[in-house]
Amino acid sequence: MGSPVPKHVAIILDGNRRFSRRLMMKPWKGHEWGAKKVEQLLDWCKDLGIRELTLYSFSVQNFSRPKEEFDYLMDLFRKEFDRLKTDPRIEENGIRVTFIGRLGMFPNDIQEMMRHLMEKTRKNSGHLINFAMGYGGREEVIDAVKRVCRMVQGGELGIDDINEQVFGENLYMQDEPDLIIRTGGDKRTSNFLIWQSHYAEWIFLEKTWPEFEKEDLVAAIQDFSARERRFGT
Repeated sequence: MGSPVPKHVAIILDGNRRFSRRLMMKPWKGHEWGAKKVEQLLDWCKDLGIRELTLYSFSVQNFSRPKEEFDYLMDLFRKEFDRLKTDPRIEENGIRVTFIGRLGMFPNDIQEMMRHLMEKTRKNSGHLINFAMGYGGREEVIDAVKRVCRMVQGGELGIDDINEQVFGENLYMQDEPDLIIRTGGDKRTSNFLIWQSHYAEWIFLEKTWPEFEKEDLVAAIQDFSARERRFGT
């Protein structure tokens, strides 16, 4: 029996720079095309009944990008977060916006923009979009271990009380995706949601993220729906 439309879809937004190079633009200009694609993605997910979306937007490792590219990306985040703040779809569709990752690594003004968006939308319950920013799966596990250790040190938690539920509650994100899509042609998971993805279905696409279209999302959902999900049984 096939599965229904996935409630939670996560996407690794890969291939922006390769897309730029093919068009003979500066490598980081593809991120601008990719940002416009995210705007369209919100409408596609609403149309298809996807309730939660997690986007791998900027990894911990991306902080080592060349300064010119890094500064360009920070300006792009400023522009897009400012646009998102006044996007009428946020209130019309009840979209809650969250950011997961080591957010303190970003410039102070971007941190404030992220906090503002989370606070402004925290009571919305129609749809949820999680931006993985300054994110890494191993880093998330390490940070969760530190939080659990502090709870043990503080007497809030006993060693024997530590289990999967307790550990999961100390991750950046507790929700688990049903489907993860990676664009750009690479067939690896790249340190993304290594705890939450244990039973997710993966789809790898050759298309770069700026080339991704609604029909690609529809095809991925159809592929997902045709799979038999056994969850280890």
